[in-house]
Amino acid sequence: MTGSEVTPSFRLAYVPGVTPAKWVRIWNERLPDIPLTLIPVPAAEASDLLRDGGADAGFVRLPTDRTDLSAIPLYAETTVVVVPKDHLVAAVDEVSAEDLADDIVLHPLDDTLDWEHLPGRPAIERPATTADAVELVAAGVGLLLVPQSLARLHHRRDLTYRTVTDAPESRVALSWREDETTDLVEDFIGIVRGRTANSSRGRSQTPPEPKASKAKRSDASGARRKPAAGKTTGKSTRSGGGGAKPGKRGKPRRRS
Repeated sequence: MTGSEVTPSFRLAYVPGVTPAKWVRIWNERLPDIPLTLIPVPAAEASDLLRDGGADAGFVRLPTDRTDLSAIPLYAETTVVVVPKDHLVAAVDEVSAEDLADDIVLHPLDDTLDWEHLPGRPAIERPATTADAVELVAAGVGLLLVPQSLARLHHRRDLTYRTVTDAPESRVALSWREDETTDLVEDFIGIVRGRTANSSRGRSQTPPEPKASKAKRSDASGARRKPAAGKTTGKSTRSGGGGAKPGKRGKPRRRS
């Protein structure tokens, strides 16, 4: 290897709540010689990281700034409300946004839910992060609406969460720079979309075996091939060809 050659690698960013372990495992199985590096990034900074070349691709939350970025929506998450375990909401399985009208609902600066109308009553100040908001919920300051995966990520024994039936969902997407759709990015897109290693869009394909000719297939099956017209079978014939065979000569008679 010369000094100018660089070992290929792949840098994958992911926002809080997204668990990329399944896709990383498949990558390591298919491309064991190309290391994959995971880069955790706050949701609000994910697009800028990709745009600045800090990662080759990343899992982001929509909506987000997609200037110069491509994105493939992957799945949507249920939104839940995080409450203290002794809150009235904890006594039911699910609530609506209207049920929270009298509660203070925290709205952190890194919230990615696409709200048309924020539920509940606003707090005096917006927490800087979701983690800060969870601490305030535990202190009894207010409630917090987040994607379910973030509620699990920030789990505490003194808190619980319930589904909010009419809240906007959080959508997770795979994103990358439009002008940097490299072969490795295509490989990862194929993994995320569930393509097999030998799919038509994959690069690491196993070439199909050449089809055997009809004659070879016949030979391989053990069947005898019929001779072509006009060819002999290897048995000799007498000249004169089409006549009947001469009769046998008997013993000569003795004269009396």
